[in-house]
Amino acid sequence: MTTETKDEATAALWGGRFQGQLHPIFEGLNQSLPFDRRMALEDVRGSVAWAKAIGAAGVLAAEEVTSIVAALGEIHELIAGGSSGIETSDAEDVHSFVEAELVKRVGDLGKKLHTGRSRNDQVATDLKLHLRAWAERLDAAAADLQSALVDLAAEHADTAIPGYTHLQRAQPVTFGHQCLAYAHMLERDRGRIADAAKRMDACPLGSGALAGAPFALDREALAADLGFAAATRNSLDGVSDRDHALEFVFACTTTMLHLSRLAEDWIFQASQEAGVLRFGDTVSTGSSLMPQKRNPDALELLRGKVGRVHGDLSALVTVTKGLPLAYNKDLQEDKEALFDALDTTVTCLEVAALCARDVEVDVVRARAANAEGFLDATDLADLLCERGVPFRDAHERVGVTVERALADGVTLTELSDAARAELLPELDRVDLAAALSVDRILSRRDVLGGTAPDQVRAEVARWRTRLNGA
Repeated sequence: MTTETKDEATAALWGGRFQGQLHPIFEGLNQSLPFDRRMALEDVRGSVAWAKAIGAAGVLAAEEVTSIVAALGEIHELIAGGSSGIETSDAEDVHSFVEAELVKRVGDLGKKLHTGRSRNDQVATDLKLHLRAWAERLDAAAADLQSALVDLAAEHADTAIPGYTHLQRAQPVTFGHQCLAYAHMLERDRGRIADAAKRMDACPLGSGALAGAPFALDREALAADLGFAAATRNSLDGVSDRDHALEFVFACTTTMLHLSRLAEDWIFQASQEAGVLRFGDTVSTGSSLMPQKRNPDALELLRGKVGRVHGDLSALVTVTKGLPLAYNKDLQEDKEALFDALDTTVTCLEVAALCARDVEVDVVRARAANAEGFLDATDLADLLCERGVPFRDAHERVGVTVERALADGVTLTELSDAARAELLPELDRVDLAAALSVDRILSRRDVLGGTAPDQVRAEVARWRTRLNGA
């Protein structure tokens, strides 16, 4: 082991041509270790694979590879254990830190490791390795929220609530059906994450700074060693591609959009005006002034955080717009936006699952809410259609009937005999109270994708099979 000073060990990897020092203000702007250090384990893993690859290519002797790999193993253990000192290092970036730590342990041999490698292909590889793990985290968090929603749907497969279009009461649906709507949205989000992970499954290591490695390197073997399906086939694209970062942040953005919609629905349903949902103490807060308040702050934060993640997407799109080939320092800006989007989305998925598991549904009030707003009007038109009235005519007649009911201050099932005889003569012998009951309206929608309780229960069973991997 050598005894180089910290200054020697952490010297800039590019400093040979330069005599002066960076201005402190620019040095702070240039340093990326405060945020790219979260890729330290991936950097060590890539370095181990690189040592083996250039050893196989004859650049390093077998005993040199053994020494480097052993030292990198020590560094990996320190980083994983939180005792590497990376948080207080003044290294420029994670690559400089790992190389400096390696040189501390094996001396000049550590300086050989970078032969044929650039920080350009190094960071591109680290980022893909890091995103691979995040794909699993995002998918697991989304699947857990789906599971919570499916459990709610099972419990409330026949709990009737008003369904809305244009934020106006429209037709009865079940709360279970609404929960499953969000399970479907999350399934598409999981698909986008999986697609992005599949498209990034090519290893850029060995692309060099932009032109490729200068010796006979088996890049396919190197890619396989790091768990990639293949090696990238163009060095210029390999070091400058950030499509995977864009796709992951876009997937995070759509996920957050869906969480925001879920939050808005539940915030409204938890209001005193609706009074259908009540969230527990684990996800609710109070007011510093008004002691009676129970605020759905967790949901409001979910609704608000989409702006943050959407901002990350806008930032990343702007950073990558118009960049010439190959690598440019602009790309250092990709990580903070990407990491923020990943962190925020996973946390919000976890909080949404907490909300779904700590909510009470006022079944009685939910059902009673269907009595206001003429949510049975469409079914009344359908009854006319069953008796041969064309739907457009039935639609117009029921509209007139609704106006009469409003004027008389009654519901459609409470119309006077005279009004029914005038407006709905085809239904003079129909028990409208039974035919237009909430249960009957729901049960009529017994088609694939419909809100009928039997359909919801069937969907719950299908979702549970899917989520359990059967």
